[in-house]
Amino acid sequence: MAHAPGDTAPPASSPRPTAAVDRPLSHWTAWAQWLALLTMTIDHLVRYVLPDRWDLSWAGSSIGRIAFPLFAAMVAWHGLFNTRNPLRYARRVLVIGLIAQVPYMMMPRSSDAFILNVCFTLASGLALGALARQGWQHYRQETLGFGWLLLGAAVAVTLWYLLGFWVEYGHNGLMLIPFFMFAMYALNDSDNALKSRLWAGLAAFPVLWIAGQMNASDMSKSFTVGTCIVVLILAAGGARYVPKVFKNMPRRLWLAWYPGHFALIALWVVLSGQLAM
Repeated sequence: MAHAPGDTAPPASSPRPTAAVDRPLSHWTAWAQWLALLTMTIDHLVRYVLPDRWDLSWAGSSIGRIAFPLFAAMVAWHGLFNTRNPLRYARRVLVIGLIAQVPYMMMPRSSDAFILNVCFTLASGLALGALARQGWQHYRQETLGFGWLLLGAAVAVTLWYLLGFWVEYGHNGLMLIPFFMFAMYALNDSDNALKSRLWAGLAAFPVLWIAGQMNASDMSKSFTVGTCIVVLILAAGGARYVPKVFKNMPRRLWLAWYPGHFALIALWVVLSGQLAM
């Protein structure tokens, strides 16, 4: 699996409530935007720009591991609660990834393997989660037969397996977004009944399990899993206690940061002679 420079974010689209799910407050995502960009940038500066003799690898293994689960959580949250068309939202994330791919490929790495940047992971994971949810809804409404549901599931698993070799964070990264959507729906929809609470708790387990598989070191695992725990608490009702952010991130900055910061780092890589021509 590609080690994790990436961690990008969805474009801040205008939220629209979905018909199927009660829309919770989303103030936390505005805070998460700032935190995700900050931790991602720290990770990439340590990995690609700052000298190795400074011995700051601990920052990438700790602070840097906050970014991807935050971006994945925001994509899942917006795809579930704040847009009527998750697939169109996924396409917008994909466009950012396409713009960023060339400078991303210029980053110095230990392997020459072709890897698609994290926007492809986020967009694909959201598409898989949204299609799985739509298929299940149609099946429950008896507008989709069980055979077609199984066929769709088989196609989705096949696509997940094939894409996992080509995207950043691999198979685990692709699954984190659908698992987040499943857990967020269950946690947001739960009530005080014991059965409902147990179901919500079980729905959260796959997120924590997959997050624990995504990194090699114990430090990285703890930051990734810890970030996911915080997000799950927000989905379980904690989001209502989060105040509005002091300053909303400008939309253009949000959309441009991922490709833009890679372009600047790529320029540095060329000027410093790190790029093998």
